[in-house]
Amino acid sequence: MSVDTRWLSPEQLAAWIRLTAVLELLPAALDSQLRRDAQLTHFDYYVLAMLSEAPGRTLRMTTLAGYTTATLARLSHVVQRLEGRGLLERFPCPQDRRATNARLTEAGWQKIRESAPGHLTAVRDNVIDALTPDQITQLGEITDAILHRLDPDGARAALYQRYDPPQN
Repeated sequence: MSVDTRWLSPEQLAAWIRLTAVLELLPAALDSQLRRDAQLTHFDYYVLAMLSEAPGRTLRMTTLAGYTTATLARLSHVVQRLEGRGLLERFPCPQDRRATNARLTEAGWQKIRESAPGHLTAVRDNVIDALTPDQITQLGEITDAILHRLDPDGARAALYQRYDPPQN
């Protein structure tokens, strides 16, 4: 055991354990709702949502992997499954034939539109409605502080800052 170890105070340990519990329980709750109501995993939903927000509902697979923080191998597996269900399609990128694009199909667009209200309800029930408006502000500040540590050069900042409200 290192003498230099900076042990957590009781208050820090309690906060850390609670954050760990949220990181474990929340994805399972969101996944459970989407599987039950939409026959999608949370990651499936996220892939479809990222495509639904893209121009032409199309992204390069490498860009989609970056947006979803997935390896290309994991993303390819999920995209193949979603493609088999007719929710998206892959095709060579017209600008670079070595690259592959993924595009949301009309059935995929319909699926995300049908799935969004239930997902939003699960997000509200499990997170948003459990907090006061001040706590929502604090949660934004807390997650920003953590994100700055996890992404110090801001390489991924555009992914999560695009949802920020306009500054007055």
